[in-house]
Amino acid sequence: MKNLAKKIEVFDTTLRDGGQTQGVSFSVGDKIKIVELLDNLGVDYIEGGWPGSNPKDVEFFKEVKKLKLKNAKIVAFGSTRRKNIKPQQDKNLQAIISCGVEVACIFGKTWRLHVEKALQTTLEENLNMIFDSIKFLKDNGLKVIYDLEHFFDGYKSDKRYAFRCLETAYSAGAECLVLADTNGGSLPKEVEIIVKEVREFFNKKNINIKLGIHSHNDSDCAVANTIVAVENGCEHIQGTINGLGERCGNANLCSVIPALMLKLGYNVIPKENLKKLTEISLNVYEICNLIPNERQPYVGSSAFAHKGGVHASAVAKEEKSYEHINPKLVGNERKILISELAGKSNLLFKRHGLNIDLNEESISKIIKTIKQKEYEGYSYENSEGSFIVLALKTLGLYKPFFKITGFRVIIEYKPDKNEIVTEATLKLFVENKEEHVVAEGDGPVNALDNALRKALLKYHPELKNVKLVDFKVRVINPQVGTAAKVRVNIESMSKKETWNTVGVSENIIEASWEALIDAVEYLLLKKIKRRS
Repeated sequence: MKNLAKKIEVFDTTLRDGGQTQGVSFSVGDKIKIVELLDNLGVDYIEGGWPGSNPKDVEFFKEVKKLKLKNAKIVAFGSTRRKNIKPQQDKNLQAIISCGVEVACIFGKTWRLHVEKALQTTLEENLNMIFDSIKFLKDNGLKVIYDLEHFFDGYKSDKRYAFRCLETAYSAGAECLVLADTNGGSLPKEVEIIVKEVREFFNKKNINIKLGIHSHNDSDCAVANTIVAVENGCEHIQGTINGLGERCGNANLCSVIPALMLKLGYNVIPKENLKKLTEISLNVYEICNLIPNERQPYVGSSAFAHKGGVHASAVAKEEKSYEHINPKLVGNERKILISELAGKSNLLFKRHGLNIDLNEESISKIIKTIKQKEYEGYSYENSEGSFIVLALKTLGLYKPFFKITGFRVIIEYKPDKNEIVTEATLKLFVENKEEHVVAEGDGPVNALDNALRKALLKYHPELKNVKLVDFKVRVINPQVGTAAKVRVNIESMSKKETWNTVGVSENIIEASWEALIDAVEYLLLKKIKRRS
C-alpha cells in the first residue's frame, strides 16, 4: 500500500461519452440524478456535455447550478477553435465561457492523419488552434483540462508531432494533459512504454505537469490501460460508470476505482464511499434503462456468485479462497447458487432461508430433487423463492396457504376499439373458504396475477405491496419447435425486498402460473419466519 497518500483524480464522463452509448438517451432530469450520484460517490470532476451543441445541454448547465455539490466540479466539454478563425469567434468556446463553469475540458487533434484528412488543415495551424483555444479559456478565468485525441495513434504515426502537441498545450496553460486512446486499439504494454516516455520527457525539462489517461475499450483493454497509465505516471483518470460509451465503451470506473484503491493503495475517492459503488452502478443502469451486466467485475450480481460445491465449501472455510476481495468493500454481496452442481456447503449457506436444521439425509434428498428438476429444465441459480418452496416440499415440511381448484383465461379482441382484453377467472380455497374471483390484466399472466392477489388480499394484506418487476421467458429445447418447453423467471418486489421464482412447461401460461404461485408462497413463508 505504498501509494496510499498519492491522490488520483477521477474525471467522470458518463453524461457526455456515456451518453453516446447506443440505445441511451439522457433527459436533463436523468443527467441531474447522475450528477448527484457521482458527487455522492466522491469523484472530482463531472463532464456535463457540450454547452452550445444542443438545447438539452444548455438547460442542463442552467439546472446543475442549483445543486450544492460536496465533492465534484462540473466540467463543460468542447473542442479547439475551428481552423482559420480567432477563438473569440468560435461559438463553442464562447458557450463554454458563458455556461458558468469553473473548469473546461477541450480536445484537439494529435494524429496527423486527422489534422490533414479530417480537419484538412496544416500541422502548424492545428498547433495554433490548440494554443489559442486553451489560452482563450485561461484568459477568461477557467481551469483547462486538455484531451489529446488519438494521442497513442498519433505517437505511433509521428512521435515528434505528438510531442509538439503536448508542449503546445502545456505552454498555453493547460493544467492537465490527458492522453487519449480514442480508437481503443492500444495494448497495455504500448500504453506503459508511451506514458513512461511522456513522463520522462517533462521530467527532463523540469516541468511538473499533471498527466491523465482516457481509454476506450475497443480491444477490451480500457481498464488495464488506465491502471497501467497510473502506475507509470498519470494522476488523472477519465472513464464512465459501467463502462458506458460509444462503440465498445470507455474505461469502466466501477472496475478502475476499486482496483487502484484496494489493490494498489491509491487515494482515489473517500474510502468510506467505496461501498456505494454497487448501488450507484445499478442506479445508473436503471436511469439508462439498460439491463445490468451480471458478470461485471466488482459490482455485478454474479461477481461473487459461487455455483460449484467445491467452491462453496472452500468459501465457507476461507472467504478469500475463491474471492479476490471482500464483496462488502464495494457494496456487493456473496451469492451461493443452487444447481445440479450444488454440494452440501451450498445448501448450508441457504439454511437461514429454510429456517430448519439440515442433516445429511435431508441435504441428500434436496440435492437429488434439484438434479432431477434441472434435468427437466428448471434452474434455481437465481430463483431462491422457488428453491425454498421446493426444499420444504421435498422434506415434507410444507403446509399450503391455499388450494387452487381451477382457473380460466379468456382473451377477447374488440375490433371496434382495436384492443385485446384479457380476463382471468380463479377458484381457490383459503382457510376452508372458497373464493371465486374475476380480474382483468394486460395479458394472461398479469390477469392471473391480479386474480390471485384479489382472492388472497383479505387474508394476507401484505400482498398489496407486491409487484412483478421482471418477467423473462427462455425456450429450453428449441429444436422441437412450437412444442418446446419454456422456462419462465419472475422477479417480485415488496417494498425494498426482491425475490425470484421459476416455472417450466410446454405451456407458457402454466409455466408463468407456477412461478407466480411460488412468488406468493415464498412471501407468505417469509412472513411466518419473521413472526417466529
